[in-house]
Amino acid sequence: MEAVIAVVVLLFALFLAAGAYATVKAVGAAKRGVDRTLTQARRTVEDHTLRAKSLGRPGPAGEIAQLRLSLRTSMRATQDALHAGVAEDESLKESLGLFDRLSAHGHELDAELRRLESEPDRTTLGERLPALRERTERIVSSADSLRWAARDRARRFAEDDLDSLSTQIDLEAGALRHWTTTESATPPPAWSDAPHTEGAAAGGTRPEEARQQPAEEPARQAITPPGQRLTHSWQKKPRPESTT
Repeated sequence: MEAVIAVVVLLFALFLAAGAYATVKAVGAAKRGVDRTLTQARRTVEDHTLRAKSLGRPGPAGEIAQLRLSLRTSMRATQDALHAGVAEDESLKESLGLFDRLSAHGHELDAELRRLESEPDRTTLGERLPALRERTERIVSSADSLRWAARDRARRFAEDDLDSLSTQIDLEAGALRHWTTTESATPPPAWSDAPHTEGAAAGGTRPEEARQQPAEEPARQAITPPGQRLTHSWQKKPRPESTT
């Protein structure tokens, strides 16, 4: 009885632990989902704000907003492309590592551009703007190069797989049409041979022999004495007529 109670208590404790673990996992997944949603919403709002500043602010302030928008758009697109491709192509891990190093420079530049948005000294801002533009272009160009290389690699793999699939389908289609080869290897008999085959099966004469028989018959009749009928060995002799 005590053993049964101990087993029941143990099972109850296991159920409680499993329930607590499942609850923690569900709460963690929900929290991560909420964080992703908030991050995405914050990025969307900030991108729209930068787009409005780049269009509404003339001079260096508007150009800085445009540089930030270009930088963020390129880095985010490259990050999404590499993370989506590394799940199917393990060789992209090295590219992802290079992007992480590039991303550190991108975050540093974005933070510097954000600080300069509120810079009141427009003269100093205009002097630093060419260097900031060149730095932004270098980072964006490197990110774009990684992204397009990953996309070209995925497209090449898709084309190779399609070529291999097309070859296999052609082979399978040829195998399914094997009766075409069999019929061409054994052609049906010609129509002109049918009478010859039937005549041979029935024991008849061939057409050549049939054409030769009329020519031989007059010769046989020519050597038969008059008044005598040609007889054969298998024919019976006629009986003499009875005089009684």
